[in-house]
Amino acid sequence: MLFDPFVFKSLTNPNFPKLDFLKSIQQMALLLEEIIRSVETFLKLKNSTQTTPYVDPNLDPVLLVPGIAGSILNAVDHDSGKEERVWVRIFGADHEFRTKMWSRFDPSTGKTITLDANTSIVVPQDRAGLLAIDVLDPDMMVGRESVFYFHEMIVEMLGWGFEEGKTLFGFGFDFRQSNRLQEIMDLFAEKLESVYKASGEKKINVISHSMGGLLVKCFMSLHTDIFEKYVQNWIAIAAPFRGAPGYITSTLLNGMSFVNGWEQNFFVSKWSMHQLLIECPSIYELMCCPYFKWELPPVLELWREKESNDGAGTSGVVLESYRSLESLEVFTKSLSDNKLHAFHHLSSNDERTEVALTDPSLLSNFQADYNGESIDLPFNWEIMEWANETKRVLHSAKLPPKVKFYNIYGTNLETPHSLSFRVFICATFSKFDTCTDVPLCSYGNEKMPVKDLTNLRYFQPTYICVDGDGTVPVESAMADGLEAVARVGVPGEHRGILNDHRVFRMLKQWLNVGEPDPFYNPINDYVILPTSLEMEEHHENGLEVASVKESWDFTSDDNNDNGTAASTVSSISVSRPGDDQNPRAEARATLTVHSQNDGRQHVELNAVSVSVDA
Repeated sequence: MLFDPFVFKSLTNPNFPKLDFLKSIQQMALLLEEIIRSVETFLKLKNSTQTTPYVDPNLDPVLLVPGIAGSILNAVDHDSGKEERVWVRIFGADHEFRTKMWSRFDPSTGKTITLDANTSIVVPQDRAGLLAIDVLDPDMMVGRESVFYFHEMIVEMLGWGFEEGKTLFGFGFDFRQSNRLQEIMDLFAEKLESVYKASGEKKINVISHSMGGLLVKCFMSLHTDIFEKYVQNWIAIAAPFRGAPGYITSTLLNGMSFVNGWEQNFFVSKWSMHQLLIECPSIYELMCCPYFKWELPPVLELWREKESNDGAGTSGVVLESYRSLESLEVFTKSLSDNKLHAFHHLSSNDERTEVALTDPSLLSNFQADYNGESIDLPFNWEIMEWANETKRVLHSAKLPPKVKFYNIYGTNLETPHSLSFRVFICATFSKFDTCTDVPLCSYGNEKMPVKDLTNLRYFQPTYICVDGDGTVPVESAMADGLEAVARVGVPGEHRGILNDHRVFRMLKQWLNVGEPDPFYNPINDYVILPTSLEMEEHHENGLEVASVKESWDFTSDDNNDNGTAASTVSSISVSRPGDDQNPRAEARATLTVHSQNDGRQHVELNAVSVSVDA
């Protein structure tokens, strides 16, 4: 539950009945939860009617691989054997998340271990693995779209004739772990083999999204023979092959939110998520690749107020910039006093009320611990070393000769690439060279500096953005380092691209679904999408007049003019003299091409034909 300033002022007032107030808030939340659950039950009953799906037995199998936070995770109690979903869940999310999901990295194994020794985290395998990556909170009906993941794509593919457990499968995984963790690699190998056998020993089409692309690439690098044995095509969608610099830098310093809007009141708090991600190897593996030749290297900017040591008390503001490797020092200092706080209690008359807060530092009279123990969670250099080795594994990956690779990436959205803070430091003034890099993230500003790096995680950065899908820059997504059959940019958002009609058209072509698409040209990597068609035909004064008006959206990897080019108009006329067999006829067509801001071209055709009415 999120608290506003009134709540914090009230809690610090000694005359305020804190315990009763907190209980009433909890009761209201529970009441609202019950109301929503009742509505969801009604909607489930209303939508329970099922029809027999169409199945095409000739299709080759498809395995869907999600990205970070894209798998349902269940917690299994070792004593009772009870299994309960802890990710994703909207109601009671923060409490269950903190008690079951918070973890520590074990450098001896490379695995992140849950702090609760009596709990194991597992991925549900129902529906051939699809349940875990379909709707991330299956119980949710109100606002359900906010927890869709592969849902629209699964529905679309079932409509094409795929069948769950025969030709359509999912591979969910514990996204806290490293993309090259041997346990994950073994599970992926087992999944490939089981899909291969279940489909009648047909080779597999792997479709990955986001960080799932790094997992697949790690497996391909470490187990090339197995990958080549079972896989025929790999289609990567929105993969951060060289990292997601702005997004991950902000995540490590400030945390992240996966749900927006009213659902945030019931979901995992940004602070709780931050404590988890600091110990996740997967997050460190998504950091900016420092050895990649970026067109504009990402940097982290700090606005620092510097006080001279001449005794006069004068000060000034200086902008410092740190490239990816240099910024690790900032991460270290910023998170140097970060501690794990799991439970926040307020005692009154021997009663204890649990309160979930987004920032425990706001209430100093609350006990901050994990089951009575305070745990330091600084920037983890052991995970950083592990992640560096993962980057070397990714860099050495080679595409097997018999496997085809396709890359779809999102474009046309402002994507964090570089951030700006401001910090107060007592030091002698010095001159700084002008930075020619694009800032990764900017914290603070000239009027409001951050005076202490350890407070950096409580500030919101200013982003400098580049083209991308809102999370992954185009430059990173395109740099797969592999011999691709096609690389196609699609205007769209990082997760929303999974239900884009352009992507569905490409997948149908590359998966050989149905009849070949006459509007698609895979050799030149473009898609023509018909948007309208009007046809008229009438007879007048012994003449037959026919007109056609049609338009298309033309999406190509070569359309980089961003709408700056002028529209072009072309026309053609054709006439045919009459004879005994065919009447005389004339036709004229005009083709107009409009460049648009999203990198596409809108094409309009207007044609008229006139012939002697037979």
